[in-house]
Amino acid sequence: MQVTSNSQRNPILLVHGLMDTSYKMQKISSHLDNLGWQVADIDLTPNNGDSKLEILAKQVADLIDRTFSPEQPIDLLGFSMGGLVSRYYLQRLGGIERVQRFISISVPNNGTIAGYFSQRPGCIQMQPNSEFIKDLNSDIDRLRLLNFTSIWTPFDLIILPPSSSQLGIGTDLSIPVLAHPLMVADERVLKAVTHALSQPVRSPI
Repeated sequence: MQVTSNSQRNPILLVHGLMDTSYKMQKISSHLDNLGWQVADIDLTPNNGDSKLEILAKQVADLIDRTFSPEQPIDLLGFSMGGLVSRYYLQRLGGIERVQRFISISVPNNGTIAGYFSQRPGCIQMQPNSEFIKDLNSDIDRLRLLNFTSIWTPFDLIILPPSSSQLGIGTDLSIPVLAHPLMVADERVLKAVTHALSQPVRSPI
């Protein structure tokens, strides 16, 4: 069933990370739901890196098409691997045409050294200088068409180096959360997410 929101707030889709499910995003989901946002989530399959990220991005695209009416603008939040999956949807599958706000939380936008610890296809794509990373970063200026916020922690031991989350565009927020998994539950991050989702969208050029 398609959903149309009558609120000035866009509905938001939450996209989880590697080895996670939608349950990982429960704290953010509950927080936003309590504040009046319409929240949707997804369970990426498989979630362990066995699938290439562009295949997971197609799952995101299909869920959006099934859930929201074509004229409904939406917002998107991706955590860790889910941020790269979201970026592929935005930059390669037409998502940039309907997403107005994109929030990435501890996303290996420039790859992570941890990607070398596995030979699974999705993990290889998250390695620094992988073809997947180079392709997405070849036209990062497209993300200027929407409200883009990157939230990350300097203490991340999964996104290595932690500064890999930075793209040099949009709003960059470093929040000193002590561990990667805690980023989607920390009250400071929740506050930053709420603020980002409350900002006026960019006017069409």
